Amino acid sequence: QVQFVESGGGLVQPGGSLKLSCATSGSLFSIYGMGWYRQAPEKQRELVAGITGGGSTTYADSVKGRFTISRDNAKKTVYLQMNSLKPEDTAVYYCNQVPYRSNYWGQGTQVTVSK
Repeated sequence: QVQFVESGGGLVQPGGSLKLSCATSGSLFSIYGMGWYRQAPEKQRELVAGITGGGSTTYADSVKGRFTISRDNAKKTVYLQMNSLKPEDTAVYYCNQVPYRSNYWGQGTQVTVSK
């Protein structure tokens, strides 16, 4: 069984910060690449940050330098530190494997950046 449970979203002002957490299940967590995806209204879901089992990271150009993805394999948890948030970061944020598993999306966590 694979489950992803996101938390940590909320309402923040532009320039603010949030840290998202993704609690996962599965005994083989450490071998999977993981990522944070987001979906804004009327837009497709996009990968914003990814991390391999070994800790190598990639970022979408739109968030590079502002977001940091990390993982704790012992806790089977993935994090997304988001700094210098912009209104265009507003979206529902999801975690999933990379490549994603379409049958295992969680509920996501809402991030709203607004004055």
